Amino acid sequence: MKLKLITLLAAGTALFAGQALAEKINIAVEGAYPPFSYVDNAGKPVGFDVDIAEALCTQAKLDCNIVTQEWDGLIPGLNAKKYSAIVASMTITDERRQVVDFTDSYYRSPVRFMAAKGAEFDFAKGGLRGKTIGVQSGTVYDKWLAETYPDAEVRSYPSTEEHNADLMSGRVDLVVTDALALLGGFLQTPEGKNYDLTGPDLTDRRLIGDGVGIAVRKGDDALRETLNKAITAIRADGTYDKINKKYFPIDIFGR
Repeated sequence: MKLKLITLLAAGTALFAGQALAEKINIAVEGAYPPFSYVDNAGKPVGFDVDIAEALCTQAKLDCNIVTQEWDGLIPGLNAKKYSAIVASMTITDERRQVVDFTDSYYRSPVRFMAAKGAEFDFAKGGLRGKTIGVQSGTVYDKWLAETYPDAEVRSYPSTEEHNADLMSGRVDLVVTDALALLGGFLQTPEGKNYDLTGPDLTDRRLIGDGVGIAVRKGDDALRETLNKAITAIRADGTYDKINKKYFPIDIFGR
């Protein structure tokens, strides 16, 4: 399911099990998508995605550097070789598979609408006519909203933080995004106390794809398989569970 730090060119040739990469690699996170990734007061990227990336690097004996990149630039930056992998809550979709390869999923999450507490909406086809819905641009939610609710006004934003701000100001009636991001992020803040999830779990495959995976460049099979083995390993040794519990009250792995 998010800043503007400079990303460095990444190199790195992945070797197979038990061997480290020959060179330091950069891994990109979004940096503006709490609790998955955000930048703390010291300017350091933190959050679930960051912790997972660091755990995978430790497990796989990779020498990794975490960098941030705005959402719309993540895949272009990967293919421009600014970094070697993206750990940014990116949904695995057929469309994205055309330009990048993905690891196995490392979590799954339902998608939900959020609105002011007490607000009532009809989520049936045509029921949101005249309503304004905020969504992050470049996400699977953006395209889905336009196709599913053509009678609503869909407003796209560079980050979830910006569409949440417009929800609070009354410029949009609802927003739609990853339910876990809302439950573990905005809804836990003082600003979120007057808002809540609304409507059904949105489980359309166009929204949830095949889970959330780590993107690597097309053909980088060695790095992809190294990361897959590391995902399995941190699930088995309890590392994943420890990170999960730090941010969420439920197991978000989903399979």
